[in-house]
Amino acid sequence: MELPDFKRVPKHIGVIPDGNRRWALAHGLPKLAGYAHGIEPGMRLYELCVALGIKELTLYGFTQDNTKRPADQKEAFQKACLDAVKMLAQRDATLLVVGDAESPLFPRELVRYRKRTIFGKGRIRINFLVNYGWRWDINCALRNSSKSSRPELENGLATADVSRLDLIIRWGGRKRLSGFLPLQAAYADLYFVDALWPDFRPEHLFEALRWYQEQDVTLGG
Repeated sequence: MELPDFKRVPKHIGVIPDGNRRWALAHGLPKLAGYAHGIEPGMRLYELCVALGIKELTLYGFTQDNTKRPADQKEAFQKACLDAVKMLAQRDATLLVVGDAESPLFPRELVRYRKRTIFGKGRIRINFLVNYGWRWDINCALRNSSKSSRPELENGLATADVSRLDLIIRWGGRKRLSGFLPLQAAYADLYFVDALWPDFRPEHLFEALRWYQEQDVTLGG
């Protein structure tokens, strides 16, 4: 595939891959079936980001709020996260999985990736939010900052190794952040795609990046 030529690309893109359940229902499938169909789009997005020279990519796996869903759906999105990591392990990335690992809802197989792990040539930093909650993240920061010689709140975050976001793209038509990395998102540009996540197409990313070319990135200055 021939890639568009962009004047600048964001260093760090955050992705909220919403619409899996709605996609499943629209295709006559049970809601839980949508999560498996969201894995391949994530791999295609990864390949595009590597090719474009994007340095860091953060993906929303599932949140602590998502675990209020029925048991069969919880099992389905947990399995989808495991399968996604297995696929990433065959590629070139440095992976960090961030989430409340003390909860039984955090897949045990992913505990080893709570420290950043290099796969292949490690060409892009991947952050995968699994059983993540913004309150949990900030509470970690409050606890850690009280014990640290560097008391700044951001240094104590569970996501302290996740850099500031430049661009957040949300699929599925909803125009909200749903607790996505609130401190790292403070100055991010936000782009919303109406298409449901399993219907991902490269053009969605390219349109977001074309839009990003026109944004005035001042960081408040």
